[in-house]
Amino acid sequence: MRNVAILLFNEIEVLDFAGPFEVFGVTGRQSKQTRFSEPPFHVFTVAERGPIYARNGLIVTPTYTLNDHPKPDLILIPGGGSYLPDGTPAGSRREMNNPVVQNWIKRHAETAELVLSVCTGSLILANTGLLDGLSATTHYLALPGMADQFPQIKLCPDDRWVDNGKIITSAGISAGIDMSLYVVGRLLGPDVALETARYMQYDYWK
Repeated sequence: MRNVAILLFNEIEVLDFAGPFEVFGVTGRQSKQTRFSEPPFHVFTVAERGPIYARNGLIVTPTYTLNDHPKPDLILIPGGGSYLPDGTPAGSRREMNNPVVQNWIKRHAETAELVLSVCTGSLILANTGLLDGLSATTHYLALPGMADQFPQIKLCPDDRWVDNGKIITSAGISAGIDMSLYVVGRLLGPDVALETARYMQYDYWK
């Protein structure tokens, strides 16, 4: 069983974290014919503090804090948020400069099997330096700003996800589901990914 830690923070985009949570959470559990003796993934949320005030008024209680959680095998960094009317950064734009979050990512990325980002979570990841010299994607509206801030990263605006081996980034919101299914297929085989998508009735996945 692999531990999947999903980072939460205020102004987070709901589907950025809830979509991957669902994918990893239901993998291997939906078929009576499954070959797994236990669920392949243990999915949990982590945050610096709680509760979390997500986009559109959703309030979420994280499972763990950044200082008290199982050792993650997979780390997922969602996006969401932009700038307040007075120019104050919010959501991912704030967390990309949060030393507590940055240090948490860098510390656990050293031992994690995979590090994943969804949408503008790539900005948080980029500011750790882990994407330097690699390819990445993000929400299409964030691409110009990311190109300006991080010229050392090759952006792939036409890709739903970009796999660098250990680090995989995805485009905006719903692309996080696609990336998560891709990861399931990479780790457990394409048949398991397809079975998961069918259970979710996620018709986009082929």
